[in-house]
Amino acid sequence: MSNLLELKNQIESIKSAIDNLFYGSVEIRQNENKKYIYVHFRNSGILQTKYVGEYSDELYNLVLSNNIKVKELKKRLKELEKELKSFPDANKEMEDDILLNIDLARRNLVDSIYKQSILEGVATTYSDTETIVNEGKVRDMSTLDVQKILNLKHAWEFIMDYDVECYPTNYALLCQINGLVEEGISYSAGKIRSTPVTIGGSSYIPPIPFEFKVKEDIESIVNDVDLDHVTKAAKLIAYSMKTQTFIDGNKRTAVIFGNHYLISHGVGLMVVPVEKIEKYKTLLLDYYEDRSEDLIEFFVTECFISLR
Repeated sequence: MSNLLELKNQIESIKSAIDNLFYGSVEIRQNENKKYIYVHFRNSGILQTKYVGEYSDELYNLVLSNNIKVKELKKRLKELEKELKSFPDANKEMEDDILLNIDLARRNLVDSIYKQSILEGVATTYSDTETIVNEGKVRDMSTLDVQKILNLKHAWEFIMDYDVECYPTNYALLCQINGLVEEGISYSAGKIRSTPVTIGGSSYIPPIPFEFKVKEDIESIVNDVDLDHVTKAAKLIAYSMKTQTFIDGNKRTAVIFGNHYLISHGVGLMVVPVEKIEKYKTLLLDYYEDRSEDLIEFFVTECFISLR
């Protein structure tokens, strides 16, 4: 493995796959005439219990099958984590501000995911979002919506990793983030778009993106000496939304991408508040159709949470 980022992404993908499986020691509980399946497992050394569903032979056998699958995944995970330790820079000490910013992101993880979910029209509440983030499942929500929230969790956890924060905010990282955001949802997760797309409610039709051009544009923003870090992050988010580099998940990817830049520079966080979503949508359409760039100022002044 020659690329630290690729290695970290493989590790996060395996963790994501494990999180999405029901596995562990099976317990069957009975309530009146019905039986229910629960599993007990350890997560980071902590014993946890998760409800699987009403008993059926099919569901019971699925858990047993998952136990075999998880055993293999954990074996591979152990190999990759061992390989990670061989990187000379993998465990290097980070600046205090970056460490503090990672801590800020972790403390705001559920809040950030909830805000992004509402932004995407996911039918969730803060409480349900918190349950999904902590337990991986909630009742009365579509499988797709649960998957979107779990994928946001994995993408945020990915950029909050010390080693990933040492990696530059560039095109390769953008693709890695989209791969996590769209994992299990889109067949082309993490791959640059090669087909036309349209945007609902807008006359703007994003051109087909070219890899070299997206790379250049991102580098141009990151290396602009006339911009402060917060404005750079805002421009990275706006650019990634408008370019529509991927088939789907562009706005979710853009926000996490911009936050990687902020965290890696120890500056703060940037997520659209729920109460300002309608304003954001109006400004985004204006930005798409080249009527104004007020969206960038909106990100800076109304969506930014300063570390200090």
